[in-house]
Amino acid sequence: MTRLHFFDLDGTLMRGSAAAVEISRQLGLLDEITELERDFVERGLSPGDFAVRARELWAGLTEEQVAAAFAGAPWLAGIQEVWAEIRERGEYCAVISLSPDFFVARLLEWGAHCAHGSLWPAVPFTAPVDPAGILTADAKVRVAGELRARFGVAAADCVAYGDSMSDAKIFRAVPVTVAVNADHHLTGIATHSYTGGDLREAYGLVRD
Repeated sequence: MTRLHFFDLDGTLMRGSAAAVEISRQLGLLDEITELERDFVERGLSPGDFAVRARELWAGLTEEQVAAAFAGAPWLAGIQEVWAEIRERGEYCAVISLSPDFFVARLLEWGAHCAHGSLWPAVPFTAPVDPAGILTADAKVRVAGELRARFGVAAADCVAYGDSMSDAKIFRAVPVTVAVNADHHLTGIATHSYTGGDLREAYGLVRD
């Protein structure tokens, strides 16, 4: 038997922050992204509309700023070690995130088999965001199914790691789940819960 591990990014692999926040930090736009995040979490802004408005904020974004945002983000410790062990065991690890694909794809260098983010234009931007390419909670479940088929893994052999409302549907779609530094949206539906700063400890809850 092999397993497929699905990892959320914002708030899960990255503690207390998100790709959009770290990118905005590089641009000096923390207040603006905080308000936009509030619209998303509290006021029902759709992921597509969030992306369109974020694209407007980040009009001058450069590759250097994306690299700095990635390097300076508050990642959990042990991510590369966990993914290396998953690979050594003949299992698979995939990241599925609503965040921009140009940020999420950088996790391939850390050992993920797949890093699937929302479809954004390349940096520096010369095109608008297409809301149709922005992932939603439902789309995360769809992508997970596509990856199961790609790697030949049954739904019964999947594990999901997440932290918030956007992970609730995928948590209901797989049998084993780990709520990582999670909010109330995952209360009562997670198999395991972890609070801390080391992915090795969260992974240890399901390792065997």
